[in-house]
Amino acid sequence: MPYAVIYALIGYLSGSVLYAEVFCRIFGRKNAIEQSRDANPGTANAFLYGGFWCGICTLIFDMAKGFVPVYAYVHMTQMNLAESNGLALVLAAPVAGHIFPVWHHFKGGKGIAVSFGSLLGLIPMWYPVLSLAVCFLFFSLVIQISPNFYRTVAVYIVNWLIIVFSETNLPKAVHIGVGLISLLILLKMHMSQEEREKMTFQLLWIKR
Repeated sequence: MPYAVIYALIGYLSGSVLYAEVFCRIFGRKNAIEQSRDANPGTANAFLYGGFWCGICTLIFDMAKGFVPVYAYVHMTQMNLAESNGLALVLAAPVAGHIFPVWHHFKGGKGIAVSFGSLLGLIPMWYPVLSLAVCFLFFSLVIQISPNFYRTVAVYIVNWLIIVFSETNLPKAVHIGVGLISLLILLKMHMSQEEREKMTFQLLWIKR
């Protein structure tokens, strides 16, 4: 458990670096995030308001700040993951840092790219990150939920249910960690000031 606390702290502090703002400054778009519609310092706004390369760099670093502490904990501490509930804290810490960053008065982004990075850090346990990716694709390309606010809520709720109820040999800590990540992102969505339009569903295989 002490190792888990150390790696969770590292993950939280790493997650608190908002790379959308960093790369917007580097690419000469200093106030791009503030001028965006929802002022969210995340990957999507880095692409939309900072440009392609700003978005790519933000995506890579936002995923990396989740991936590195989780991967290091899983592969460098030689912990028995089946008995290490601390893994749940390590998984959720970078997402918590991104959403409530200590360097930015606890006002951060939604944590979506970081959550992918954290789950990717579990490899060779591919199931959690693939499940999250499939949920995003399903609610984007099969049953499209609009706007993005409600799609994100649906994705993280359904993904957590899949992880909990699927018959896999995932450690209990992974179930808890995915639950914590989902709760953090749902809390951020609840706190969001963005305008919430009416939710719509569209079956994309049905031609209008």
